[in-house]
Amino acid sequence: MIAGVCGGIAEYCKIDPVIVRVIAVLLLLPGGLPGLLPYVVLWIVVPHAPYGSGGERLAKSD
Repeated sequence: MIAGVCGGIAEYCKIDPVIVRVIAVLLLLPGGLPGLLPYVVLWIVVPHAPYGSGGERLAKSD
C-alpha cells in the first residue's frame, strides 16, 4: 500500500488486491530483490490512474 502498485495490478487484472499483495510479500522473502526490484520499477514506469479510488471519473472543478 506504499505506491499503489499491487492495487493497480489487481484492478487491471480484475482480482482481489490481497492476492497480489500476498504474492509481492512472498517474493520479498528470499532476500528481497525478487520482489523489491519489480515493485520499484513498476512504481516508476506505470502512470497514475486518471480515476478515483473507486473507479469513478474525477470531476472537473470549473
